[in-house]
Amino acid sequence: MDQLDNSIIQILRKNGRASFQEMAKLLNAPESTIRSRVKGLESKGAIRGYSAVVDPSKLGFGSVAMVGIDTAPERFLEIANMLTEFESVKSVSTCSGDHMIMTEIWMENASQLRDFIRNKVEKIDGVTRTCPAIVMERLKEA
Repeated sequence: MDQLDNSIIQILRKNGRASFQEMAKLLNAPESTIRSRVKGLESKGAIRGYSAVVDPSKLGFGSVAMVGIDTAPERFLEIANMLTEFESVKSVSTCSGDHMIMTEIWMENASQLRDFIRNKVEKIDGVTRTCPAIVMERLKEA
């Protein structure tokens, strides 16, 4: 990756809907070059997709939590993959540090969040601990 690729990625991170023409103008490069570079970044997997950044509260999700999850070591990856199947679990990451798995969970309210963690996540065989942290305010998003 060179400076042009990095600049394209920066533009798309700020505005995933930026057109090839807009990027070409901003970067003082031919549109065909920008188009080719974006296609190359996509084929290499550097750009994995495009998505909308949404406000969970505007969609009816009043309770958002980052939940650290610890598991029995032999079930770690299996449980991480199981968590991806829940619609309410918006992201799953395997980690080093305080928790083996970090998730972001969206629910309509705090009691639904509590019930989901207790009755779904903690009931998975091999889950040894959950540590929810309620998101009060999101200050920055990718």
